Parts: sequence; C-alpha cells; structure tokens
Amino acid sequence: MPRLLPLLLLLLTIGSSLANADTATIATAANFKPTLQRLAAVFEQQTPHQLTLVGASTGTLFNQIRQGAPFDLLLAADSERPARLEQLGFAIAGSRFTYAEGRLALIGYPAGRDLNPASLRAELTTGRGKLAIANPNTAPYGLAARQALEALALWPLAQGRLVRANNIAQAFQYVDSGNASLGLVAYAQVIHSPRAHWLLPARQYQPIRQQAILLQFGHRNQAAIDFMHFLTSPPAKDIIRHHGYAVAD
Repeated sequence: MPRLLPLLLLLLTIGSSLANADTATIATAANFKPTLQRLAAVFEQQTPHQLTLVGASTGTLFNQIRQGAPFDLLLAADSERPARLEQLGFAIAGSRFTYAEGRLALIGYPAGRDLNPASLRAELTTGRGKLAIANPNTAPYGLAARQALEALALWPLAQGRLVRANNIAQAFQYVDSGNASLGLVAYAQVIHSPRAHWLLPARQYQPIRQQAILLQFGHRNQAAIDFMHFLTSPPAKDIIRHHGYAVAD
C-alpha cells in the first residue's frame, strides 16, 4: 500500500488539473499573431489550458464580435475598438488593458535597397512602384501609416500609388512577393528579418496602443482569464519586447 500512495497522489493531481483545464479562442490583430503563437506555446506548457488563435485586422474582428463570433478574448491593435466593445456590452467592463505598443517600419523590394524619408519621397515622386499599407479604415497600422505619410507631407503624392491590404500581414506579403516596391508595416514583422528597414520616428503617428479585453463569451472561461494574467507577467513581457513591441514596466 505505501508504494501506491505516490501514484495515487499523482493521479489525483492530474485529475484536478484536467478538471480545471479549459479551451479559449483568442482573436488577435494580424500583426500580433506570430508573437501570440510564441506566447501561447509557453502558456500551454505551463498550464493545462489550450488556446485556439484567430488572426485578422482589428476592424474585421470588431465586426465579427458584434455579429456574435464566439471569441473569448480580443487582442486588438488599438484601444478604440476594445473601448467600444466595452461600451456596447460585448466585453467585460474593467478588463481592458494595454499589452503592447506597436511601432511602424518602412520596408522595400528588393530587400537590400536603402530606406529613409528621401528614398520614400523619390519612389513616390519618380518611381513606378507601389506602396503597400494596411487599410486605414479597419487596421490601426494602416491608420498609423496614413498619419506618418501626412506628417512627412507625402500623403498627396501617395494617392494612386497605394496598395491597401486587408491587414498588416497582407501588406508585408505584398512587398515580400515583389507586388509592391515599398511597404509601411509593423516593426515586429522585420525586427528579426534580414530585410533592411527604416524604423519611423514615433512622433510621426499616434501611439499604437494595443489593448486586450475579455469578451462576454469568455467571462467564465478560465483559460482566457489565466491567459490575460499571463500577458502581464515578466516572461510574457520579455517575449513581447523580443518581437519588437514596447511594453510598459
């Protein structure tokens, strides 16, 4: 009998963990999905929970949530849409917080070209290529791209040369495939890439405060709640910083 006690205790521990296990569906802005995949892997190693990840532009996810999409947690690329979901009753009041701050970068095709304000102006003035940005109406990084072009007095020049992508991931793909000669994308997409890039000064666009909020579907979902807490932990913040975002201490 004494030999059986450790085994019984182990089985009771496993049973307790499985009883508390839950599965959550996390809706994430397209720019953050690669980072979220790494965060989810670490979270699932440390807990009995499982996460399902859905990525799209923040505007698309906002509309899907309003139409009843069964998401438990939203990781948006802005603060506006989470605040509106809270006001409209689609999210839990008081659960909203900033998990990362995004940054904007210019990339080009081919990969080795010089990138700076002068080369951007020259391309828009005399070049024949296209400039890829996310849709400013639905994607926060697209809005930031428009604000940056306006700050550089290049927005009028860009008209007729823009390729508007559904989200920031697609904007990067347009440049990476050569379908656009330049692109304004998330710094997180290029920080660990050999592709040359120019990190735009933060003063040229409004801060991209990416906020998370617990949705009504997830108000009793322990996996979603635990993952929200995990996002504020030092290990999670280290991962987020490593992927090119700013995180408040």
